[in-house]
Amino acid sequence: MGMQMGSGGGSADPEVMIEMNMTPLIDVMLVLIIMLIITIPIQNHAVNLNLPTGPTPPPLVDPVVINVDVDFDGTVSWNGTAVDPKQLEAKLAEAASVANQPEIHLRPVAVVPYKSVAAVMAAAQRLGVTKIGMVGNEQFLK
Repeated sequence: MGMQMGSGGGSADPEVMIEMNMTPLIDVMLVLIIMLIITIPIQNHAVNLNLPTGPTPPPLVDPVVINVDVDFDGTVSWNGTAVDPKQLEAKLAEAASVANQPEIHLRPVAVVPYKSVAAVMAAAQRLGVTKIGMVGNEQFLK
C-alpha cells in the first residue's frame, strides 16, 4: 500500500492511498497473453497427395474417360445421364473395382455449391477411385 504525504498540515498520521497499483497486474496479464500465444498449436490444413516422381512412360492403351458433371442444383450426370447418389456410388464402385481404372473427369459448373462437388469427390475417395481429376477449372478464374 502506498502512502500519500500531506502538505505539512495538522495531522501526524499519513493518509492511506486508495488507488491500486496497476503496473504489476498489467505485467502479469501481458506475460499470460504471450504464454497463451506461444502454446497455441499451429493450424496445418494440409491435403496429402501422392505426386509422381520423375517422368512417366506414355500409356500403352488410351484410358477410358468417364465424364461426371455436377449441375448448378447439385444434379450429378454420369456420361450425360443423370444419376442419383446411390447410382453414382454403384458406378464409382464398379469403376474402382476394374484393374485398369478409368479416368473420372469431374466437371462442375461455376455456380454449383461446394458441398455437391465435395460429396462426389468424397464418395470417389471412399470407394477407392484413384484416377479422378477436375476439368474446366478456367471458368473459376474470373
